[in-house]
Amino acid sequence: MDFAPSGVALLLLAAGFFAGLLNAVAGGGSFLTLPALMSVGVPPVAANATGTAALLPGYLASVLADRRQLRGAWQELGRGLAWGLLLAGVLGGALGASVLLLTGDARFRALIPWLLLLATVLFALGPWLQHQAARAHSGPLRVLGAGLGCAYGGYFNGGVGILLLAILRGQGITDLARANAVKNLLSSVLTLMAVGVYIAGGQVVATGLLAVGAGAILGARLGIALVRRVPEAGYRHAVTLIGAVITLLFFLDPAWLASPDV
Repeated sequence: MDFAPSGVALLLLAAGFFAGLLNAVAGGGSFLTLPALMSVGVPPVAANATGTAALLPGYLASVLADRRQLRGAWQELGRGLAWGLLLAGVLGGALGASVLLLTGDARFRALIPWLLLLATVLFALGPWLQHQAARAHSGPLRVLGAGLGCAYGGYFNGGVGILLLAILRGQGITDLARANAVKNLLSSVLTLMAVGVYIAGGQVVATGLLAVGAGAILGARLGIALVRRVPEAGYRHAVTLIGAVITLLFFLDPAWLASPDV
């Protein structure tokens, strides 16, 4: 697709705004940022990396908004497990991002439809996954499970919030608000580490980062204000529908964006 410079900025700003809003409520922002960045000529790996970097301020804003719940969750987990989860976020985020850089654009482009499908399924089954995880604590594998979830988030951010929330319910956090606060913290940590790896690998595109990031900050502020007013079921169905449509487009024609490399 060809856009005038102002059209590119407007498209990326809008994608960032709605992605930031979605992530502040529960997640799903990468359903919008990845195709938007690819549509203006950003290669697949760089589009994934740049979109993730642009959404980082929104994650951090969510952590600041959940400070009270986070303190309660920290006490409920216990100091040892809480610090173990943070370490899992650090190592998992860095590992996932490193694997992404090694994947290459052609292979990652081929994986995108399957990754989007996985993220869509995670959103659709979110409540069921949380219920199953809450019934069966993972014992000594707690931190390992969180680390694998964070590695997935470092590789592909789509649906990571739902996955981490289910993992955390399996840690024994019975209160959903507290589990969501820890999820936001882990998402911030793993994304911060992943972005550092992306930047070191030269995969963050400045133009896309500024436009999407500015929109994401505005969207996150609105999302934080709406998070307790939006029906969870309705939101989940909406995000699942968005994910399903974009996934179908990629499966029908992996080159539907017709984006030249930059």
